[in-house]
Amino acid sequence: MANKSKMKELKTIVREKYGQIAKQSKLQNQTSCCGVGASCYEPGDTEKMIESSVFADDYSNLKGYNEAADLGLGCGLPTEFAKIQKGQTVVDLGSGAGNDCFVARAETGETGRVIGLDFTPEMIDKARTNAKKLGFSNVRFIYGDIEAIPLEDNVADVVVSNCVMNLVPSKEKAYAETYRILKPGGHFSISDIVIEGELPEELKKAAEMYAGCVSGAIQKDDYLSIITKSGFKNMEVQKKKPIVLPTEILETYLDTDGLAAFNKAQGIYSITVYAEK
Repeated sequence: MANKSKMKELKTIVREKYGQIAKQSKLQNQTSCCGVGASCYEPGDTEKMIESSVFADDYSNLKGYNEAADLGLGCGLPTEFAKIQKGQTVVDLGSGAGNDCFVARAETGETGRVIGLDFTPEMIDKARTNAKKLGFSNVRFIYGDIEAIPLEDNVADVVVSNCVMNLVPSKEKAYAETYRILKPGGHFSISDIVIEGELPEELKKAAEMYAGCVSGAIQKDDYLSIITKSGFKNMEVQKKKPIVLPTEILETYLDTDGLAAFNKAQGIYSITVYAEK
């Protein structure tokens, strides 16, 4: 996506949407279109509410889980696969309200350090409030852009990220920055949304679908190629699961023929990827 004004527009959309999300509960977020904006369904429509929560995995059994920090916005469990050791420095890219940071903190312990990065001020405020309530002195949250991370080179032993890279217009810059901040021998575990097949133009152009982690997703093979071209080694897909968007959401953007073609030829997946520097 080479157009700078378009990139700026997309970032503004994401910042505004996730600023709204920071002020909502997990239930409100899960009952909205792909976790953003106003509710798609009438209150009390339990069946549709459950159907619309199609991305998030269950964190509740993981050590360090904090309900107040879980807004239901992820698409995997990267910290579960991240091989975090005691005393390590962990950086979470797109840390939101702090959910993955607090799970990572349980793994790295009192002697470790966890840094959460987010470019939505409301999320930073919420995460800092959560960390203060928990009394964590070795978890901090900083404002910044993943395309230009405000951290020094070779600072992280482990990088995690949960359903965020697809929101970054330049994934090449995002992974180049991930490589830069990792120590030699360090690694990442990142959960994200990828596609197989082509998205209809109606979805590609929809701002809600971009902020909802769909239209910003790219082909799985292209995604993995960006990682290897960034210099990473020993890459593996740790987990892959299909994402099925509710028909009620798709009907907002697609006519009957478009919906049939989408269901026949399109695959949307959450993948968790590991690679080493």
